Amino acid sequence: MKLRLTGRHMDITPALRDYVETRFGRLDRYGLKVGSLQVVLGVEKLQHKAEVVGAVNGKRMQAKTSTREMYATIDALVDRVDAQFRKWKERLVNHKPNRTRKP
Repeated sequence: MKLRLTGRHMDITPALRDYVETRFGRLDRYGLKVGSLQVVLGVEKLQHKAEVVGAVNGKRMQAKTSTREMYATIDALVDRVDAQFRKWKERLVNHKPNRTRKP
């Protein structure tokens, strides 16, 4: 998975970049075809905002979140994306057993 990290009204420090990469790295366990995800981090007054946009299995994926701390915002964003990935993975997996027709 390729991450493009952008800062809006703020500088992206190496520590912040490493934190985002490690948190989003756990999403690889789902095995979905993820092209690239664009992560936008920003600050407006006292709110730290984070947004992610990308394509997963050919469908557009987007999530936004906002809190008073940047690291908590990133954690909440990853949790939202994780829930979306889990939902897509559940749709791909067929849980119904093969039914054989009896004549």
